[in-house]
Amino acid sequence: MDEKLRDEITRLHAQVCSALGDPSRILIIYALNEGSLNVSELADCLGSPQPTISRHLKTLRDSGIVKTQRNGQSIIYTLADQRVVQALDLLRALLADTLENRANLAQVVNQTLI
Repeated sequence: MDEKLRDEITRLHAQVCSALGDPSRILIIYALNEGSLNVSELADCLGSPQPTISRHLKTLRDSGIVKTQRNGQSIIYTLADQRVVQALDLLRALLADTLENRANLAQVVNQTLI
């Protein structure tokens, strides 16, 4: 593979992963999974200040996770691709399994010490 292409793919991958690395942005993604919303609706839905939501939306938009559409004076945000929710759901399942395995290990260690 061409080194420039590999570097660009790696950079894009890192950008998407970074965008998904913030809990507030994950909540925004799940909120948009329910339907298109403007920044005020998202702020109300998530109980966060509008400037904070706007900053997170810029990151999500820059990484290609959300897209925008103008509706009069409002900008409406939607998910660019529903597969991002599937990816987050897979990660949650992985985390749940990891936590369960750690809890089982802790229980075995605790029983061994008793």
